[in-house]
Amino acid sequence: MIEYPDLQLYIGGAWRKTRSDMAVVNPATEREIGRLPRAESSDLDDALGAADEGFRAWRRTAPSERAEVLRRAARLMRERIEEIAHSITLEHGKPLPQARLEVIRGCEFFEWDAGEAVRTYGRVIPSAQGTRYIVHHQPIGTVAAFSPWNFPMSQPARKIGGAIASGCSIILKAAEETPAGALHIARAFHDAGLPRGVLNLVFGDPAEISGYLIPKDQVRLVAFTGSTSVGRHLTTLASQHMTPVLMELGGHAPVIVCDDVDVRDAAVMSANRKMRNAGQVCTSPTRFFVDEKVFDEFVEIFAERARALRVGDGMVAGVEMGPLTNGRRVQALTELVDDATDCGARLLAGGKRMDRAGYFFEPTVLANVPLRARVMGEEPFGPLAIINPVSSLDEAIAQANAVPFGLAAYGFTHDAAKADRMVEEVECGNFSINTLEASLPETPFGGVKSSGYGREGGSEGLHHYMTVKNVSHFMQIEAASSKA
Repeated sequence: MIEYPDLQLYIGGAWRKTRSDMAVVNPATEREIGRLPRAESSDLDDALGAADEGFRAWRRTAPSERAEVLRRAARLMRERIEEIAHSITLEHGKPLPQARLEVIRGCEFFEWDAGEAVRTYGRVIPSAQGTRYIVHHQPIGTVAAFSPWNFPMSQPARKIGGAIASGCSIILKAAEETPAGALHIARAFHDAGLPRGVLNLVFGDPAEISGYLIPKDQVRLVAFTGSTSVGRHLTTLASQHMTPVLMELGGHAPVIVCDDVDVRDAAVMSANRKMRNAGQVCTSPTRFFVDEKVFDEFVEIFAERARALRVGDGMVAGVEMGPLTNGRRVQALTELVDDATDCGARLLAGGKRMDRAGYFFEPTVLANVPLRARVMGEEPFGPLAIINPVSSLDEAIAQANAVPFGLAAYGFTHDAAKADRMVEEVECGNFSINTLEASLPETPFGGVKSSGYGREGGSEGLHHYMTVKNVSHFMQIEAASSKA
C-alpha cells in the first residue's frame, strides 16, 4: 500500500522538519492522514537567503541546461505517477484516474517550459552605422508563488516551471489542504539535480507567509492562483513595494448553447465536464445559457446525466466524482442552493450534502434561476450547474458578460457567424467552441476583468518571469582604407 508522504519544508536544497500543528485530512473520510509543517519567520528568512543565492547561480546557467533539469524532473514524476496520484487522491478526494491525469498534465507543463527556456529570444533593432540597439530578456529574480488546493500538483507545476525555465528562483507556498503534490515536485527536482536554493517549498498560514514574503526586497515577482478577493489583497500588498504580479483568479464560466447543435452531445459533455474535480475548477462551465428552442431537451439530458454520476471515494474503481476538498465548500454550496430555490429556481438534481462520512455533495442542477439569486454572481466552485433559457444570441452574450469575471467561456454552435460573434463579444481570456477544454501547456492561459492579470502557458508563459533590457551600444567605426 502506498503511504501518504511525510511532509517537510524544502529550503536551500535540504528537507526541514518544523512545528506541525495542523492536520491534513482525507475529505472522503474526514480522517487525518498527515501533519502540516508550519514555516516560522526564521524558515522564511532562510528561504529568502537560499533563493537569492540560488538565483545568482541559476541565472547564469545556460538555458539548455535549465531545460534538461526540467525534463529530468518530468521523467521522474512520470515514473512515480502512482505514488503521486495516490497522494493527491488521499488529500484532495478526486478519483484516482483524474489524479493520474493531473500528474501527466503537470509533467507536460515542465516539458513545454523546457522547450521555451531555449527560445527566450531578444532582438537587434536596426539603427545608424556604428550603433546597435539590442533587446535582452533576463530573469526577473526570486518569485514568491502561492498555489491553490484544487489541483495539488499541476497548479504548483505551472509556477515552478515558468520560474525555473526563465532562470529565476522560487519560494512556493503550497496549499495547506493539499500539500503533497508540491512536495513530490520538490523531491523530483532535488533528485534531478536542481541547484540548491532555486526551488524552496514552505507551508503554513497563508496570510502570515504572504505578509512576510511579499514586502521583502529579494522578492521580484508575486505569482498567485486563487480567489479574486485574495488576489486583490496580494496585489495591493505588492503594489506598495512596486513588485509586479501574475494573478490567475476566479471565474464563473458561461456556456452559450445555440439551437443548431446536437443537443444530447452538448448536454452530456457539459454535465461530465461540470462535475470534473467536483466542480472545483476555475474554468468549470457553470452558467449555461441555452436557446429556448432546445432548452427543455438540454435541461432534461443534463440533469439525467448529473443524477447518474457515481459519487464516492476516489480510491474506488468506477467512481466519477469525489468529495469536496473541505467542509467550507459544503456550507457555501448549501447556502447558494437554498438562496436560489428561495428566489424561485427549479432544483432538478442534487442540492444537498450526501448522508455519509466525508465532504460529499450531490451533483446539482438548477434551472430557471432568477438573476437576483446569489449564485448568478458568485462562483459556486463546486458541482453546481445553472441552466437558463435565452431567446437570442444577443441575450446570451449579455448574460455571459454580466459578471465581473472573465476567465473562461464556451460556446456550442456550427454557425460560423454565431461563433465569430461569441469570440469577438464574450469578455474572457479563454474561449472554446464545441469543446470544454480551456487550457493546454502550449496555449496562453489567464483572465480579464476580475479574473486576473498576465498569462501562464504558451509562448507567452515565461514573459512575466523575465524583464526586458534595452542595450544601446555605440562603436567607433573607421573607414576602410582603399588598397593600391
